[in-house]
This record gives sequence, C-alpha cells and structure tokens, in this order.
Amino acid sequence: MVSTCREEEQQQRSGLVIRNTGNSYLVRDEQGNDLLCRAKGSFRLKGIRSTSPVVVGDRVSLDVNLDGTAFITDIADRKNYIVRRASNLSKQAHILAANIDRALLCITLRSPETSTVFIDRFLVTAEAYSVPVTLLFNKVDLYSLEDQSYLKGLIRLYTTIGYHCLESSMITGQGREELGALTRGKIVLLAGHSGVGKSTIVNILRGDAIRKVGMISGYHQKGMHTTTFSEMIELENGGFIIDTPGIKGFGTIDMVAAEVSHYLPEIFRASKRCRYNNCLHLNEPDCAVRDSVEKHVISESRYHSYLNILEDISEGKYRL
Repeated sequence: MVSTCREEEQQQRSGLVIRNTGNSYLVRDEQGNDLLCRAKGSFRLKGIRSTSPVVVGDRVSLDVNLDGTAFITDIADRKNYIVRRASNLSKQAHILAANIDRALLCITLRSPETSTVFIDRFLVTAEAYSVPVTLLFNKVDLYSLEDQSYLKGLIRLYTTIGYHCLESSMITGQGREELGALTRGKIVLLAGHSGVGKSTIVNILRGDAIRKVGMISGYHQKGMHTTTFSEMIELENGGFIIDTPGIKGFGTIDMVAAEVSHYLPEIFRASKRCRYNNCLHLNEPDCAVRDSVEKHVISESRYHSYLNILEDISEGKYRL
C-alpha cells in the first residue's frame, strides 16, 4: 500500500527505489512504506546524460510533504550499475539498475536465439562497472542434440574465462534450486531478450504468478515484451530480483578503444605479451592477442565481439 504523510511538517527520509515507470518512482523508506515520488525539477538538470537520472536500486533522499507528495532530492553514490546505449541513434545512457550484488543474464539458443555478441557486450559492460555475472542458459528442455553440443561448448568457453554458468528449464525444474541459492539474501538483476523466460523465472522465485508470460513470435522467433518497466521484486528467500524489460540490442557507451580489451579477461591477459603497450590487436606486428586467436587459445567469437565493439566506438553507433 502506498503510504501518505500526515505530519504537520515536511519530512526528510531515505529509501530504496524499487520501481521506475519513467515519470515517477516507487521508493521504499526505512519503515517499509512505499512512497510514490517524483524527482525535483532542479534535480533532473544535473547534466546526467541518461534516460532517467534515478534508477531501480538507487538509495535516495526524500522530502515528504503534508499532502503526501514526495520528491527525490539526492542519490547516494552507487557501488555499481549496468548501463547500455539507449538506442541506435542516441548518445544517452540507459542504466538498467544500480547497487546490485549480481547480474543474471538469461540466454536461450532458440525461441529466441541469443547471440554471443550480445552476451559479450553485456559481459564487457559488467566488467567495466564491477558487476559479477552469472550466465543462465534457459529453456534447455527445448534443445536438440546439436543445440546441446553447442551449449556445452559455450559453457566450456565462458567457464574457462572465469564466468559462472547455469543451465535451467522452468518446465522440468532444472536449475531452480541453484537459482534459489543464488538469489537468497541478494539483490540480483535479471536481464536478457524478450521471450527468454525472465517472467517465468520471476514467478517461480516469487512463488506466485505476478508476471505475465509472453508468447514467442512464430515469424521472427523473437519474444514479445511483457515487462514494460524495471521493478525490484521481493522473493520468498529474502532476496530481491530486479526484473527489466526485454533488451533487443546492447550498445556499449562511454568506452575508449584502448580500454575495451581490459574488459575481456582472456584478451587482457594475452595483451601483456604484445610488442606495443598501446596495441589495439588489429594489424599491429607481434600482437599476442591475434596470435592467440590463430592458435585457438582465444575464441574467435570473443575476438569478433571485441572488434564489433571497437567498430561501434569508431562509428559512434552500434549494431544489433
């Protein structure tokens, strides 16, 4: 229930942003009251080049008025966040969530397909902003023998790099116990394309059907949006999961070409053996990264993703 303030004077409170609908924010204060808030006009003009200066997971300061209206006046420093470019043509950032213990990237090999470029773009951003990631390969009950072989290869690749991977099926129950343990007492961001099963995962972890489950478009094999805004949802195990709208493309933002390789751990390790300290691993002589790719020590798909991100930076845009 949304609380109203009946005290005689304006109150200053602090709280946690649990929902962002674009024009307003739902904030849970220290007493557990949920307050519908807006950001003060002056607060919006701080020069933050973002689609929204306040995001789910933010710790904020509030002014609560006699009539029950509440305004966000300040944001506490964020320990981390996940950010992407807002759109193909926009220079604005879209911050998905802040102050998260772990990001859970939901991936499917079919219905719909998640590309390795999309996975790597997400991982690069998570590395840049200090967010631990688990790769959740969902809908494994749908996979053919060929799919299963490809899945094993992907899990071997990302596990070798150092990423935590899980397989799951909300139909058979595979992975449910591990998901429960992963989210227990934590704030976890759930991200991925529309149709990869995020809403079903939320329903199962929550213990009830609070999220609509979308259908898959038969023509394009892409999911249709069922979540239209970001929201932090309390779970039975004491944790919170931040459900986000489906992401079609993941454009990196505010990255310098010379630093991109720092966010792909295996490429960064190999780069220390390059002849030049400023090697971009393109056409430079004695490049240890390209040599590692040729020897299959570094995956071609990961190197392709690296080049893909560099291309975005040079062109000032990103491709899906």
